Amino acid sequence: MIFGTTPAGDTVDRHVLSNGRMRAAVLTLGAIVQSIELPDGGDVVLGLPTVADYLERSRYFGAVVGRYGNRIANGRFTLDGVTYQLPLNNNGHSLHGGERGFDKRLWHADPDGERAVRLTYVSKDGEEGYPGTLTTSVTYTLTDEDELRIDYHATTDAPTVLNLTNHSYFTLGRPADVRGHIVTIEADHYLDVDEGKIPLPGPPAPVQGTPYDFTVPTRVGDRLDGCYDHCYVLRPGGVVRVEEPVSGRAMEVTTTEPGVQFYTGHMLDGVATPYDRFAGLCLETQRFPDAPNRPDFPSAVLRPGEEHRSTTAYRFTW
Repeated sequence: MIFGTTPAGDTVDRHVLSNGRMRAAVLTLGAIVQSIELPDGGDVVLGLPTVADYLERSRYFGAVVGRYGNRIANGRFTLDGVTYQLPLNNNGHSLHGGERGFDKRLWHADPDGERAVRLTYVSKDGEEGYPGTLTTSVTYTLTDEDELRIDYHATTDAPTVLNLTNHSYFTLGRPADVRGHIVTIEADHYLDVDEGKIPLPGPPAPVQGTPYDFTVPTRVGDRLDGCYDHCYVLRPGGVVRVEEPVSGRAMEVTTTEPGVQFYTGHMLDGVATPYDRFAGLCLETQRFPDAPNRPDFPSAVLRPGEEHRSTTAYRFTW
């Protein structure tokens, strides 16, 4: 169905998936997850009602961000001896693909029955400063295990860097305030960052004995006033679990990616965006921030003839 139109007159479609219990709505603008509805009547992601809201009032709500999710220091990286300059859209750094990243692009949708839809976007060579023409597909599927599974696939015609993730804000209770959520992250290390949220030199920092330790279930608001925006280095096969004690809802996140950015929405303001601080939390599975400038991090380089494939699943109970 038609969701709306862009200022340029392009149509944005809305596709509703169902596995007989859960429903999820996906937009062709930004490959956005607009809603995830559980059988108990709860919508567990923050969505917006119009195309204009997504273009003007969004903080990446539900979108696929790219070509490079998270930050690249000074918007600059060198690949095969060539230095590339990206837009500086976040405190002197490049964030989530630049000024007009994948979240603001129209994707082509191919539904696959009632449960799945594949969205495809072709990013041309030089778009937002990135080299190579990149063809990306993202497939959303509602599984029998009550997961929203996201399968990413990408190929390129020239060497480039790539970090794809979904930027949904989750809230398992109402009113929306995630400081009461209980979070477990199976990660023994995290990336400490400077004021610009660029990872500091040196190896990842241990979480033990710090406010960043979520290896045991911990209430979000118990430390640091609930303000988190850090990448965690997941254990092999590491799982993230979120529980909301009042509603009884829970979510488990599994991924093939090495890290997860845990952000608690404390920079939402209820003015520029429709939602107040702590209205939702993000669990952005990904490669590490600034990996193109950090040979000690898992590589984010994609070359011709290679295929980027990754899978993340959000499984819900209620």
